[in-house]
Amino acid sequence: MNTHPIAGAPASFDDLGVPRALTSALARKGVTVPFPIQAATLPDSLAGRDVCGRAPTGGGKTLAFALAVLSRLSTRAQGRRRPAALVLAPTRELAAQIEAEIAPLAAAVGARSASFYGGVGYDKQLGALRRGVDVVIACPGRLADLVERGSVDLSSVDMVVIDEADRMADMGFLPAVRQLVDMTGRSRQTLLFSATLEGPVEALVRDYQHNPVRHDVEAAAAHRGDVQHHFWRVEPHDRVAVTADAIAARGPAIVFCRTKRGADRLSDRLAASGLQSQVIHGDRSQAQRDRALAAFRAGRLDVLVATDVASRGIHVDAVPLVVHFDPPADPTDYVHRAGRTGRSGEDGLVVSLVGREHMARTRLIQQKLGFPGGVSSPDLPSLATATAVRRPAAQPLSEAQPRSEAPVPGARAKAKEPNWRRNRPRARGTVKAPSTPRRAHRAGRARAI
Repeated sequence: MNTHPIAGAPASFDDLGVPRALTSALARKGVTVPFPIQAATLPDSLAGRDVCGRAPTGGGKTLAFALAVLSRLSTRAQGRRRPAALVLAPTRELAAQIEAEIAPLAAAVGARSASFYGGVGYDKQLGALRRGVDVVIACPGRLADLVERGSVDLSSVDMVVIDEADRMADMGFLPAVRQLVDMTGRSRQTLLFSATLEGPVEALVRDYQHNPVRHDVEAAAAHRGDVQHHFWRVEPHDRVAVTADAIAARGPAIVFCRTKRGADRLSDRLAASGLQSQVIHGDRSQAQRDRALAAFRAGRLDVLVATDVASRGIHVDAVPLVVHFDPPADPTDYVHRAGRTGRSGEDGLVVSLVGREHMARTRLIQQKLGFPGGVSSPDLPSLATATAVRRPAAQPLSEAQPRSEAPVPGARAKAKEPNWRRNRPRARGTVKAPSTPRRAHRAGRARAI
């Protein structure tokens, strides 16, 4: 694999070789300057090369491969009965988001796109296939089902994109991904994009890409906010109270839980504390998930509680706070959860609630991602005064290496019992309602999103 650094971003998409129909469509949306990942990968993608693209969450990967796919389609007669391009995504939300970005650009070059995922009925998806689809955007499970039904033929696909390839591996989709890619044309061009490209993804690169070029780029400073990270020592019986108060101080927030049942339970308890809360996880119907996400984007919620189904692909430009109610399984999951904040140049905060049983995993995450070690007691004023651990702009969160740094004030090599309950007495298990007046809080939230 060849790795090509980017020397300097071109001034426009025209400089990259993107067809005029697409650059005009982008200009109408106010998009004229390529992100670094777009400037790095598009010349190779448009030249027909296999590409691995890595950039931080929110760094413009979707548009990078969308323009590559649609530029290729723009040179062909459209309206064919069988698809020419396939985009695979790990979650329904990500597939729907990709479709929303591709559809208007596809129309500009006379192509048709459609997304296919579970949790919804088949009628609309089958109707789209009958009318003809040039770009199929799909989750592996639903697409495999449609292939088995004989509703879609992938043999004419000569361009494949695997988005969030490492998440595909984490979710156990690699066997289905392999089966689907094997059904496409042998001379296909294959693009892999993700915020991380390690582990099992290397097997996909080896087996499905020919002499690929890899581009590892960091988001431009203008598109990267200052994301600050807190690690708070919190006992299990205080986690709901600390979470509610953190949201009241700096919400709206996305809060991550390990299990679906835990997410439901936490959402109910946060709602009982006076916060507007909804939940997203794999047992919710697609309609329920869509409504929850739409309400959060519109500023009608204080908190969206989610399992890792929402750690990738959920695009909301201004999420002030992410809370790890349950610590992530590994550094990669931390990166993707934390990537829900600090997007599009907005600053963000990430709070991890660390119990005694989570200390070893937290130390591993801190070491891998280059954070100072130790945890501190919950410190709500620090959310307002922005005195948390921060990473220098030159050191990207997604690829940070361990570094030596003095602990922040209040951090301990060996954590003591937190003073949260001592300083803020309350009956065990109860939740303090947010002190922020609801009308002012809601108004501020609507401006933030």
